[in-house]
Amino acid sequence: MTVPPEHALLALDVVGIFVFAISGGLVGIRARLDLFGIAVLAWVTGLGGGIIRDVFLGDLPPVGISNPWYAGSVLAAGVVVVLLLPRLRELRRRNPDVRLGYITRLVKYLDAVGLAVFAVSGAAKAVDLGAPPLACVFVGGITAVGGGALRDVLVGQVPEVLRREVYAVPAVLGAVVVVLADALDALGPVVLVLSAALVFVMRVTAIVLDLNVPTPRPTGANP
Repeated sequence: MTVPPEHALLALDVVGIFVFAISGGLVGIRARLDLFGIAVLAWVTGLGGGIIRDVFLGDLPPVGISNPWYAGSVLAAGVVVVLLLPRLRELRRRNPDVRLGYITRLVKYLDAVGLAVFAVSGAAKAVDLGAPPLACVFVGGITAVGGGALRDVLVGQVPEVLRREVYAVPAVLGAVVVVLADALDALGPVVLVLSAALVFVMRVTAIVLDLNVPTPRPTGANP
């Protein structure tokens, strides 16, 4: 079994936390929450997936609440969101529809980055701790979608992972690549980066082309 360097996993986690926390803060702005609500959404979105991952793997206390790099990433994301507030308020004043559309698109692309790095880092950490291959894939997927799902639930909307959009599938495939690379004794920083890039490209392609997962036809529908 090959084990990726600890600093590579830390770097992936920090990037994922940063972009997911920004997306959480932006969703808070879109939902017209106060500053505390925006901060809570940023924290939950940035750290939620990693905390769920660590609980499943038994790595306690979760690094999301014990590692200063993780807290620093959320704080840095909060600064970015605060700096964006004046521009978003101006957009709201001029045209609310434009504001909502702008934030929605930005959140989708930020989520694509977070999805990619968390799917890979989640699976890699599971591999590092000696979890079975299937568990590694599951942990990679839940790490990638966990924070975003918690965010959406808190603002009263259906989590993106449960909608028709191609969202969880790229994360699971990225986790599979990590597990296969480990089985071939080829897991390292380069493979982690390439796996994350693959997930990102798949997710962005789904966004641009509006690709959706097939849904069951309603009962009694005409053939």
